[in-house]
Amino acid sequence: MSDSDVELARRAIALLDLTDLSDDASVGGIDRLCERAARYGTAAVCVWPDFVAQSVAALTGSPVRVATVVNFPSGDERPHAVRVLTERALDDGAHEIDVVLPYRAWLAGNEQRAADVIDGVRTAAAAAARMKVILETGALPDDAAIERAARFAIAHGADFIKTSTGKIEISATPEAAKTMLRVIAETDRPVGIKPSGGIRTIADAALYLALADDIMGPGWVSPATFRFGASGVLDALVAALDGRVLEPADSSSY
Repeated sequence: MSDSDVELARRAIALLDLTDLSDDASVGGIDRLCERAARYGTAAVCVWPDFVAQSVAALTGSPVRVATVVNFPSGDERPHAVRVLTERALDDGAHEIDVVLPYRAWLAGNEQRAADVIDGVRTAAAAAARMKVILETGALPDDAAIERAARFAIAHGADFIKTSTGKIEISATPEAAKTMLRVIAETDRPVGIKPSGGIRTIADAALYLALADDIMGPGWVSPATFRFGASGVLDALVAALDGRVLEPADSSSY
């Protein structure tokens, strides 16, 4: 394993939202997730709303942030229900809210429904929490739609735009990330990006970091502007630190 791989692994771990959004997530599993996040120094954990309070307690005294998901994964929840869940998560101590753009409604031309969901989360979160808007790029028909969705999310207050839920067949792709980064580059306020789903190897991580460095410039990437939504990749990154090569796992904790 080369020195550059070790450096890249250190860099990527600090940008990782260590995630358990599995259908069988458990109290014990979340405790283990938080322990790993604190041990390796990831940027955050991302958990179901029911596990926010537990994660906040487990990570007390650690710089690791706690993120949760709303309107997830379908994107079809009622705006009021999304806001209520957001408010509960914030009361439980969540630092970041990852909300799915109502992409089906938005694609059908119902921008008001999409705005009601995103604006409700933005208002609830106010300045207390970051809002990451999940575009579900794998369900959007082309790059033009991804660009429009990114601009829509940013116009409605997104602090980050995120590629995917990891719950449909197509998750993060370099092409989608490139389109999103180009929109961010044209935005007149700080906005971050979160490639999510299907990122399992050190080569995957290197590819997305290289895209960000190329489009946004050296020094732009930090936990405030770039996150990986993945858990499977942590084992590969830790292996790189130890000088080992690890084959990617077939499954993801999404």
